[in-house]
Amino acid sequence: MSQQSTRQRSRVHAIAVAVALSYAAISGATPAWAAPDYQPAGTVEATYYQAGPHPVATRTGTDCCTSTRDGYDIWYPADLGATGARYPIITWGDGTDAHPRQYDYLLSHLASWGFVVIAPDMTSTGTGAQMLDAVTYLTEQDRDPASVFYEKVDTRSAGAMGHSQGGLGALNALARSRGAITTAVTVEMPLQALCKALPLVPGQDICIDPTTLTSGSVLLVNATADPISPSNQPAPQQQIGPQSMQGYYDAMPAGLPKAKAALIGANHNDIQGQPGCTNYGCTAGVDGYLGYLTAWFMDRLRGDSHARSAFASGTGEILRNAHWADQASNITN
Repeated sequence: MSQQSTRQRSRVHAIAVAVALSYAAISGATPAWAAPDYQPAGTVEATYYQAGPHPVATRTGTDCCTSTRDGYDIWYPADLGATGARYPIITWGDGTDAHPRQYDYLLSHLASWGFVVIAPDMTSTGTGAQMLDAVTYLTEQDRDPASVFYEKVDTRSAGAMGHSQGGLGALNALARSRGAITTAVTVEMPLQALCKALPLVPGQDICIDPTTLTSGSVLLVNATADPISPSNQPAPQQQIGPQSMQGYYDAMPAGLPKAKAALIGANHNDIQGQPGCTNYGCTAGVDGYLGYLTAWFMDRLRGDSHARSAFASGTGEILRNAHWADQASNITN
């Protein structure tokens, strides 16, 4: 083994150890518990930060099953069928050892904007297999006259999103969907040095090679106080792999529509806010994520030009929003 290779391995190992120690520290910290006072800092963010026009209904413990026999929780517009509209799909991946109910505020918010959000109740979603099962399930429900979703789902418009390990699942689902999923959003996705340590579905690898993402689009979202999902890394991804959101972004093909941004001050589990913190690894809650996560799907799955303007390369609102850092985009209008 060359000295350069040894140094590179040592760097990656050092990153993994530092992250493990940092996360142990934040996991033991006392939750903030305080009510959030977040204020959007842009017009696009402010639009989609607010709840959407649809009342929301939820199904839990009713719909089954993934290929590994997990049930689904589903959030959807309660006025399905009122206008004859069909609603796009967002398939969600939980973080390690988490459950869909821990993301209820976020997933309800997305449904209020006219999405059918489906989440396998599984604590290791990194392969993306169960997230793809969820899209298949809703496609079947759309064809079933006995289903509440009969002829109400836009099965040609589906996106994937996940937290932590579920972010890896979102990218894997996009890569393996054969076009059924057209966009993916990752939230606090772990650096590659950690993915081998995460729980697996037997026989399947969750570590995504970003160079294989040749179609669709990707938004990478992380938090500046989260050591598991850092913005930057000490050496280029060509040398040590994607050990940061910058590393993943750079490794993705140049022609793939992509953007990235880090929410300032947030931590690994703020995305689970209801909307404020009720858990460990949380600083302020979910409010800071709502506007742009919703805007991304409004653009990518519903063709909303106002939402798209937030991500335009060079001029996008998120690129100059004071709540965000480490932004980049190649999105063109």
